[in-house]
Amino acid sequence: MDKLLLMFQLQAELNESTNGAEWTSGITKNQKIINWRRCIYMECAEMIDSFSWKHWKNIHQEPDWANHQIEVVDVWHFIISLAIENYTKTFRGTVDTLALNVSQLSGFTKVSQKSELFADQESIIAKVEELMLLSLEKGELKLEALFENFFDLVLMSGLDLETLYRLYVGKNILNQFRQDNGYKDGSYIKVWNGEEDNVVMKRIWEENADIKPDMLYRELTKNYLALTKS
Repeated sequence: MDKLLLMFQLQAELNESTNGAEWTSGITKNQKIINWRRCIYMECAEMIDSFSWKHWKNIHQEPDWANHQIEVVDVWHFIISLAIENYTKTFRGTVDTLALNVSQLSGFTKVSQKSELFADQESIIAKVEELMLLSLEKGELKLEALFENFFDLVLMSGLDLETLYRLYVGKNILNQFRQDNGYKDGSYIKVWNGEEDNVVMKRIWEENADIKPDMLYRELTKNYLALTKS
């Protein structure tokens, strides 16, 4: 429950920092429309590209499991954001209330157990497409179903609450770093010496098991400065 609440709080803080204090109204401080459902299904489409699903191209290519896990975390950012927006607009409660309700779902109980097993490619793609369908569905948002299916995907992707939390915090810090270094105006450099910043972040996390979020930010800064000054 503590890790879940912290992730929700971090997401709310990032959204406010990026989009303004009224982001839950669906409009950014720059008057851009926010569509979290679209964010979810577009990110899900990117997730499917972690697999060699095309019958006419690279048919023997192995799944990119590391990238897939990053994409799972990206979708998680958007599901949390959509849930907070929904709770605000429907007066269902605060972030604390949302976290408590989600912690009582059966799927959350399952991801609280350690897991490192991957499901087969087609089963994962089918689960991702279920998430896409839920986000594309018109009318009332089926939020609990969205969370339950996402937690299924977490387990199928070799993740559990602990690894999801670590990757989420790492990606949250990276997202904040991007915003602080020109992501919105297009000046940010996403590929660092041939590697995406996602990969660099994940490696720093994995090589330093006890690293704190502020230390991760400093490590990202050090790597980025070396890139931009070279």
